[in-house]
Parts: sequence; structure tokens; C-alpha cells
Amino acid sequence: MKLLSNLLFVTLFLTGCGNSEEKLVKRADKIHASILTVDAHCDTPMEFSDPGFDLGVKSIEGCVDFPKMIEGGLHAEFFVVFTPQGPRNDSTYNKVRQKALKIFNAIHKNIEKNYSMAEIATTPDDSYRLKKEGKIAAFIGMENGYPIGKDITKIKQFYDLGARYITLSHTKNNDICDSSTDPAGAENDGLSIFGMKVVKEMNRIGMMVDISHISEKSFFDVLKITNAPVIASHSSCRALCGSPRNLSDDMLLALKKNGGVIQICMVGNYLKTPEPNPDLDSKLKELKIKYGDFDTLPDSTKKIVHKEFKDILKTYEKPATVKDVVDHIDHVVQVMGIDYVGIGTDFDGGGGVDGCRTASEMKNITIELLRRGYSKSDITKIWGGNLMRVFRKVEEVAKHS
Repeated sequence: MKLLSNLLFVTLFLTGCGNSEEKLVKRADKIHASILTVDAHCDTPMEFSDPGFDLGVKSIEGCVDFPKMIEGGLHAEFFVVFTPQGPRNDSTYNKVRQKALKIFNAIHKNIEKNYSMAEIATTPDDSYRLKKEGKIAAFIGMENGYPIGKDITKIKQFYDLGARYITLSHTKNNDICDSSTDPAGAENDGLSIFGMKVVKEMNRIGMMVDISHISEKSFFDVLKITNAPVIASHSSCRALCGSPRNLSDDMLLALKKNGGVIQICMVGNYLKTPEPNPDLDSKLKELKIKYGDFDTLPDSTKKIVHKEFKDILKTYEKPATVKDVVDHIDHVVQVMGIDYVGIGTDFDGGGGVDGCRTASEMKNITIELLRRGYSKSDITKIWGGNLMRVFRKVEEVAKHS
């Protein structure tokens, strides 16, 4: 009788767990159906160099396409015009601008080709309207201010093409500011004099200033002169992972005072400090020896390297998880409050964790948030409400400039 009683308890317990999980999934589905969900950063346009790539078709390799977004309940995406940092002279500025313009054109063409599923969005109102119409909102961001060169007028040109934020630098210093990861160290002592003009011009026209990737000194310099709140489109918390790419608690508090938002990045090395992994280190070293400096490679080779890099990570990396992502959200909420955090996956640029490898699995983040007691109101803010608040404020500042 005692054995029977124990078996009955275990059966009821497991059934209860199953029902509880099913309820979380159903609740996540309902929440995604009723709110706007926004990812602040993906590098999927790097795939557009392949003439056969179509956002309207579910891809095998890529993290983001429209069918995956629909499956994952993701309504808006910032597709990024990314240009790696290179030499800084008139000749290379012209080349990198042409490359950026080519990517802008490819984004527009891919969206236009799938007009029944998505449209280019340039305002917060666009995203809410398109969701009501059952369409995806395709925003554009720029990662690295390199194509600006030293010509301030290029900012308005990129704005007119649809860009609504610029990540001021990437992994190396440029004419705007110092990067957080340049091996050469600081060059401008933070934000350069030209960089100050860039920030002011972005404020003037209503373009969000993105401080992901920039050095700590550059970050504080930006906050001193900006008239509008800023964003970190894909960054995480240094208290949980010591990467210089992440924001310290002092930086988070300064960002709160500015009224900005940090969009948690889903790259494993920015979520948790990597444990020793000699096999991974060895394979990455082999890849580096095989191809040399990634930034100097032709686009066709970069695509091959990017695939080999992802394959190596898939095989050898000890991946971060959805729980790690939500740990960073928890930390921001503890330090800053619920009004200053969002999500910037960095999909197709190295982003993706166990449980959320592609846009089709975005609801798993919501399920974990629900497990931890976040309300629908909280989740609405995390999934786009906070970013749209900043976006609107940036527009308002521009109107009064």
C-alpha cells in the first residue's frame, strides 16, 4: 500500500509539472500575441551577399528569417549594416561607404520582395501599426561609424536610407571614439572632437546613439554631451561576466540617469566568463592561422570563415543558456529597475544560446521570465517597450532641436 501511495504521488507530481510547463508555454504564446516584441540587433544582412538568400524562406543555417520570427513570436527586428574597421583614409572611406550603401540596398530589396510579410519601419508607430496588420517591422541599424569617415553629412544620408541607430565603433578605434577591445589601447582618450559632433548631429536628426562596443571613457564622454537617451543595442553586465564589452554597474547607473536602455546580448562570451577550453582555443587558433586578419578578407571569404567559426563553436563551445540571458536581465532590474532593459540577440553575428539558437525560439526567454515571476507588464517593457520609449524620446529631442 505504501509503495502504491508513493507511485501515485510521483505520478501526480510529474503530471503537475507537465501541466505547469504547458501553462507557461500557453501564457507565453498569449503574451507574445498581445505585445510588441523587438530584437535590437541582428547581423543577418551579412548573409545577403548570397543572391539566393531570401528572408521570406526558412533557412537551414541562419538565425533570422521571417518564418522563424513568426514561429518565435518576434514582431520587429533591427537588421544591421555592419562594416568591420579598416584603414582610415579618403580611399578606404569611399570604399566602405559604397559597401554600406550596398548593404542598405540589399536590405530594402529583401524586404520589398517580401512585402506581404514585412515592411521597412522607421518610427515606433510603424512597428505597432505593422503588428496590427500582421506584418513584421524591419528596422535598420548601423554597426560601426566607420562609413561616416570624417564627413558629418553622411549621418543624414544613412538616416534617410532608414538607419535609426549607429553603433559608434566596433572592435577597433575609429575617428569617432575608442573601442572597448582595440588591442592597441586608447587613441582618442574616449570620444574624439569629431565624435562629439557625431553625437550632436545624431541628436539633431533623431537617430539613436548606440554605445555597445565603445570604451568606458567613450561611454561617459557620450553621456556628458548627449541631449537624448542612448542605447546599448547588444551588451551585457560586467558584474556577471568580466568582458570589457559589457557595462559595469557604475555604467548601468549612469545609463539609468541618462534614461537609456541596455539590450542584453546573447553571445556566450558576454554572458558568462568562459571556462578553460583548450580544444576550442586550438580550433580558433587554427582558423586564425588559416585565414589571417578577418577584417581584410574579401566578402566571399568572410562568409566561409563565418560558417567555419559557427561550426567550431557548435562543436567545441560550452554554451551559455537562456537562464544565463535572464540572469543578466535580473541583474539590470536589480541595479537599474525594470524600465531600462531589453534584448539584442546579435543573431547571425555570434549570438545564440542553448534554448534560443534562432528567432524561432524567442518565446523560451519569455517562459524563463515567467518562471522567475515577471509580470506581463514587465515582459512588455523588456520585449520592446523600453526601447520604444527611448526611441520616442530621441524623436522628441530632435523635434525641439
